Order: sequence, then structure tokens, then C-alpha cells
Amino acid sequence: MGQTITEKILESHADEKVIPGKIINAKLDIIMCHDVTTPPAISMLQKLGKDRVFDRKKIIVTPDHFIPNKDIQSAELAKRLREWARKHEIENYYEVGNHGVCHAILPEQGHVLPGQVIVGADSHTCTYGALGAFSTGIGSTDIAYAIATGKLWFRVPESMLFTVNGTLGKGVYSKDLIIHVISRIGVDGALYKAMEFCGKAMEKLSTEARMTVTNMAIEAGAKSGIIAPDNETKNYLKKRAKEKFVMLNSDEDAKYSEKIDVDAGELEPLVACPSLPSNVKKASKLKDIKIDQAYLGSCTNGRIEDLRVAARIIKGERIKKGTRMIVVPATTEVYKQANKEGLIDDFIAFGAAVSTPTCGACLGGHMGILAAGERCISSTNRNFVGRMGHVKSEVYLASPATVAASAIEGRITDPRDYL
Repeated sequence: MGQTITEKILESHADEKVIPGKIINAKLDIIMCHDVTTPPAISMLQKLGKDRVFDRKKIIVTPDHFIPNKDIQSAELAKRLREWARKHEIENYYEVGNHGVCHAILPEQGHVLPGQVIVGADSHTCTYGALGAFSTGIGSTDIAYAIATGKLWFRVPESMLFTVNGTLGKGVYSKDLIIHVISRIGVDGALYKAMEFCGKAMEKLSTEARMTVTNMAIEAGAKSGIIAPDNETKNYLKKRAKEKFVMLNSDEDAKYSEKIDVDAGELEPLVACPSLPSNVKKASKLKDIKIDQAYLGSCTNGRIEDLRVAARIIKGERIKKGTRMIVVPATTEVYKQANKEGLIDDFIAFGAAVSTPTCGACLGGHMGILAAGERCISSTNRNFVGRMGHVKSEVYLASPATVAASAIEGRITDPRDYL
């Protein structure tokens, strides 16, 4: 019996034969640390007298959730992280001013490579599967063990195969694709499984667009999301990769728990309505929904490609009176590139506020949280009750194009009206 790409990667890091359901110990290539979940891990290690790092080159640190610090508590968390990174001479520490949302900055800076096993104490660590890595989120206790030993236990996940053929139509993007998939299988439809994506439509997607797909695998309950590396992956890594990498693929006779076909050509601009990522409706059917805020950013859709899409739609337009828009480039490099291309000026002329990179309002942290009764259309990944602020606020998830078009009209708008 053949193997899936996920099984091949885990087997190469476990030095033993793997099958779905088996508990293994695997060597780790990269550990991602940020300002919320890493300080508790540091405290555990210090309390146990095991304050050490297994390899300072393989631990990537970026403060991002409450950056710039919003209050004394978040400042203390960032200080702990900063001092720990300095003490252990962590090579890749991204300080404010040269920082970014973790799941955007790691691939951007060449830390993510095909064939790796990567963990991070953040649920959206599954993003890195877009480059053909096995990557998954873990808790603070596990991150402490990983930091000290460079290994971690895993239950080898079963794989689900999503074959996406056809071509995405005008105004339809990878965000529409992934929320369509989640709407079909539900928020627990891939519980503890690896969601593997393939097909002609996936091959046409840029690496950045693929990251949007794997980023939201966790919203279907998945352990990971993954896309086999190809020429697009190699081109993305050409000037980024810091070392050699292996490109693996699933065998033709690999076993999957389920196979699902998706016709990309049948998709329209979609919106995930409150309060589940699976509560999906067509944007064209939601034109009566007025919004107070449009939010463009996050680890899902805050990359330069996303900002370009939105900027093309709002250029020459003016934000609807009574509506506000917040634009958050995902990393410092994205911010600089957007500035170089004149996108920042376009957003400001439109009437939007442009923020420094941060997770910010995505998790209801700061810089754009919602009051009771307010509605936000957002390019983020979650819309649970209270996710972006008050429990009586509402979050609608959509592509950067739909977010931008909605900001023009002050209500949910099909972006094809502006393309």
C-alpha cells in the first residue's frame, strides 16, 4: 500500500514505519514561538530546571498577537519573550519594526521548507502545509517539551483528499474555495485528519493563495493541511530557502479516509456568516447586510497579493460614510512593498486606517475590536461569538476582494460588481 505525503514526512522524522493512528515520536525541524503562548512554556521550563533550547537556529520567535503592546500585561509578555530569546541567543527573533504575524513571516523569510515537521503554539500553524510541510498547532505544555528536546509525540493522522479542478472565476479566490470546503464538511468534518489538496485548480494558485487554504484547515477540525510541492513552490523558495529540501508527493495508491471533488468553476464569491466558518452563503445574496467595519489582514489574507487585490477595487473610490476600514499588512516586508507600490496611499485616500503588522483585532485583541451590535466583514479566519470583540457583535468572513467591495457600499457586496 502506498503512502500519503503526510505519512512520508512523519516516517522520515520518526525513524520507524508509520500508519494512521499510530503514536510516534518525531524530530522537529522548526518551532514557532509568539508572545501569547510561549511565555507560559518558558515558565514551565524554568520551574522544572530545564530552561534550555535544543537548537537556537530552529526556533523562530516573533511577537505578533498584542504587538505593539496594548497594555502592561502584554508588554510584560513581550518582555519575557524578548529576554528569553536574548538569553538563549535565538538567531531568528523578529523584533517590532522587523516583525509580522507568525504564519506570514516564517514562509516569507524562508524558514518553511517542503518535507519539514513544524510545530507552533498557535492553531493556525497548519498554514505551512502550503509548501509541502507537515505543520500543526500545539499547546504551551507541548511547546515547552519541544523547545527543550527537539522532539514531540504525534498520533499519525488519517488523510482526506480534496481534488480541486477547473478554474476559479472572476472575483473568486482561494478564500472562497476553502470556506466552500468547510461548508461542505462542517467544522468537525476533518477532525484530527490531514486535509490534502490537489488538482488543476490548486496548481494554478500562487503560494500565497495556497497558504489561505491550508491556514483554515483547522476550521474544519483538521490536524494539518497540506499541498504537495511543485514548480510554483520551487519558484517561491528560490530566493528564500536557506538550505536544501526534499519534495515529496503522495503515492497513487495511497489510502485516504475520504475523497472529495470540488469544481472551482462553479464557485462564486462567498461569505461565512456568524457564527461559524461553515455557515456559508453567496455574497450576492447578502446585500441587505449593512456593515460597520471592513477588516483586511491577518495570517489568512494579509499578504501583498491580498492587499493588491483589495487596492485594485478601492482605487478611485471612497469609503461609505458611516463605515470604517482597517488594513493590516501581515509583515513589515509586506508593509514596505505595499508602500513602494503606492497601495498604502490608495488605502488612505479611500478613507482606510493602515496599521503596523499585528494579529490585533483578529482575535479581539486590539486595534479594531467591535462593540455590541456592530458588524464586521473580515478577511480573517474565525467568526465565533465574541471572536473580534463584544459577544453581541457579528463577524462575516470573506476574501479581500469582498471585504474591499463591501467597504465601498457599506454593506456586503459581490466584488464582481467592481471588477
